[in-house]
Parts: sequence; structure tokens; C-alpha cells
Amino acid sequence: MSNPTSDIRSRPVKRVVIAGGGTAGWMAAAAISRVLGGTLDITLVESEEIGTVGVGEATIPTLLSFHRMIDINEQEYMAAVQGTVKLGISFEHWLEVGHRYIHSFGFSGKDRASTGFQHFWLRGRKEGMASGYEDYCLELKAAMGDRFAHLPNGGIHYAYHMDASLYAKFLRQFSERHGAKRVEGKIAEVLTDAESGFVTALKMENGDAIEGDFFIDCTGFRALLIGKTLGVGFTDWSHWLFNDSALATQTTAVRDAVPYTRAIAGKSGWQWRIPLQHRVGNGIVYSSRHMSDDEAREEFLGSVEGEVIKQPWPIRFKPGQRQQCWAKNCVALGLAGSFIEPLESTTIHLIQRGIVHLLQNFPQVVTQPAIDEYNARLDEELQHVRDFVVMHYHLSDRRDSPYWREIAEMEIPSTLRHRIELFRETGTVFHVPGELFGENSWIQVMMGQGIVPKRYHPTADVLSPADLQRFLDGIRTSVLGNVQRMPAHMDYLRSYCPAPRP
Repeated sequence: MSNPTSDIRSRPVKRVVIAGGGTAGWMAAAAISRVLGGTLDITLVESEEIGTVGVGEATIPTLLSFHRMIDINEQEYMAAVQGTVKLGISFEHWLEVGHRYIHSFGFSGKDRASTGFQHFWLRGRKEGMASGYEDYCLELKAAMGDRFAHLPNGGIHYAYHMDASLYAKFLRQFSERHGAKRVEGKIAEVLTDAESGFVTALKMENGDAIEGDFFIDCTGFRALLIGKTLGVGFTDWSHWLFNDSALATQTTAVRDAVPYTRAIAGKSGWQWRIPLQHRVGNGIVYSSRHMSDDEAREEFLGSVEGEVIKQPWPIRFKPGQRQQCWAKNCVALGLAGSFIEPLESTTIHLIQRGIVHLLQNFPQVVTQPAIDEYNARLDEELQHVRDFVVMHYHLSDRRDSPYWREIAEMEIPSTLRHRIELFRETGTVFHVPGELFGENSWIQVMMGQGIVPKRYHPTADVLSPADLQRFLDGIRTSVLGNVQRMPAHMDYLRSYCPAPRP
């Protein structure tokens, strides 16, 4: 007789079970069914009664590559999800009250002789030749002018604003076309193998058992499989990220949608504004240690524009990461695996990275080296994103409330301190290939929040003053010319991907 322990550990992965729907569950189902659908049996279990958090409505440009990978038509997608274009994020009152900067997608200027553009701009600024850094970035100038158009050869970098619940529906239809099956119902119990600890089945409230060889935990903050059943711990980051609460709502649109997300800093947190074609997603993210739920609701509802469509719903969260996102035969995606906070719209990106890494390491049978590789890659990504988000708070000059004063005294991760000090002293950005946020993102946020480097790279001094002036003027003229030729953002979308009025 064969040994049942070795059987389950060396069993070929043929049946994939996804616990939970929402954005994470249906993104996983869509990608796995599209890429591996012919070889696997894919079942997604979700309950209509269990709501999703449903606020991941702003994305970053990596979603375009995810859609290309699984062959999603952009016009169909945008019309289905009430989609608009996002060229960046407008940070308001972050450095100080009244100050605004935009962290945009894309690149500023052109690198030259393998030296970053910022060094030439810094010299130009010192010599009175350069205008504001924003004048050298197409996406940033287009965002400021509320303009957008597709450009040849991927000449503009953008992402989307969308209705997260409509996105889950869109992906469900897509996944079912590619062979994924959906089972309605609540999970009563997660069954495991006594010897190996591997998950064997999800026992439903109606008594059915959904058996599988590999499980994906998309049960949100409850983390039913990875946390509750497999006992994988959670590393808390709330000493760096104070916010632990949010209220979200939707309002009617009172004007045309702008092509950027707004992040508006307040006394004890910040608010988001995400414009869709026919409504606006709004939320306040705050620290419950510094602001009560009633105060947050009052501040929030006192500042939103348009009619409130849906009463604000509360969300509680703990910032941090699962100590392993892959344990035994289970991978956690989305909120079950990690949550940083929505400031840089990274939640959907981190789901996507988890899925892409999983597809790259997809097991014929579950092996420890594959698990270790997956966890190491995700760990690096999470720390990078965490540092980038913490930086926005650390670089604020605000001291107008206990919240901001406490943030000012916070000890930041050493990895982040190194990046900031390197840029402040040399104008150079520490960057590892493959990281989510490119050099220009770090530069825009660091300069947007008040850091002006003390020095620039000596290569910038090789150009004569006349050549430097020509170089800077050529870029600025090209950016302004391209932006002036673009139509208004919503005029373009009305002809490209009009959504039905809800």
C-alpha cells in the first residue's frame, strides 16, 4: 500500500480551488484559466452574502500588462467598469497645508550618457535655465491640463480608475468563458491532511466538500486558509503606518472626471477622490488612535461633493504582511496576504504580482524550493512598496496635529533612510531593477515633498551652457506640443469607451 503522506505531497496539481471572489479571487481565476485553463480544473467559491471591501478603484500602469497577458480588450473593459484614465496622483496638503504636487506615471526628460535627467535639470535650475520639473514630463502636464489621448508606440503611460465590483463581474464572465467554475456558498470549515498539514478541501455550510490539490486564499482580512487554518503569522507595520480605519462611499459626479486620483491629507489621515465616468469613489483613511469614527464621518461627509449614493461603510485593517504568502499547498492573495494602505494604489498591483509570480513558479507538484523562491520575491516587493508609502508621511513638514507630530518623531526603516539620504546628498536614486516604483516616482515624491539634492552628477557639467539650454528646451517644447494636441480627457473617453449610465 502506498504511503498517504507521500501521496498528498507529491500529488500532481490538477485541481485549483480559489476561496473567495472579489478583485483578488477573480483576477486569479482569470489569469490561471486563460494561461493554464486547458490543463487544470479551476473552481472559485464565493458567497453573495459576504461583501468584499470593494474600494480598490484606482490602479497603476502594471494592470495594462496584466490585461495584455490575458488578452483583455481595453475598450470593452473600460466601458464595463465605468473606467476613466489615471495619469498619476495629486497629493494635496502633504508637504504643508495648501501645497500640491503630482506623482505621475511615465518619465521626466531624457537620460543622457547613462546619467539621469534630474542631474541636467538640477544644473539648469542652478543656472536659471530650467523651469519646473513638471514641465519635462508628458503625463504630468497632461494630468494638470485634464487631457488624454493614446499615443503611437505606447508613448503615454497611464492606468485606470474603475468600479471594483463591476471589475469582479467582468472578470467572472471572462473566467467562466475560459473554463473556471463558480460555486455559491459559505465555507464552514477548511479540511487538512493530518500528517502533512496540506489543505485537502473546503467544507461548505450545505455539507458539500470542494476538494483540491492547490488552494488560493482570497478571503480578505479573515485569511481563513493561510492564517486561521495554516497558522501563518502576520508582521504588523502599524509603528510605521498609523492608519487602521477607513470609511468609503460613492457620490454623483458634479463635473467631468479628471485623469488623476486625488489624495488629500487631513488632520489625522487623508481622503481619496477617484472619478469614474458617472460617479466618484470617495474615502477617508485615518488612525483610530487620533480620530474617532464619528469625527472621521463628520469630516468626511462635510467635504465630499455631489449627492451621497451609498451610506459610508467602515473598514478596519492592520497594515503589514503575512510571514509567508505561500505555505504548504496554499497561496494568499490580496488582503489575506498583505495590506499596506491605499495611498499609492498598490493593492491591485500586489495581487497581480502575486498571480504573476505564481504563474512563473506554478507547481506540477508542490515543492519547498518553489515556495521559498515565491516568498522571497514577494517579500522584496512588499518591503519596497512599504518604504515608498512610508516616505510620503516621513517627508511631511506638517506639525498641526498630534498625528503629524507623532509621525515626525517616527523611526523609519533603514532601507528607506538610505534612499532618502542618497538622493539628498547626490541627486541619485537607489533603485533595484524590477522594482515597482521607478526612479522617476522616487524623484517626483521626494522633490514634491521638499527635498532638493545638494549636488548633481559631474556628467551634467560636460555640456556647454548653450547645449544644456537646447537639451532642456527641446524636451519642454516637445512635452507642451504633445499635450496641446490632446483632447480633453472625458471628450476622448466619450468616443473611445462610453459606459452605460448606471
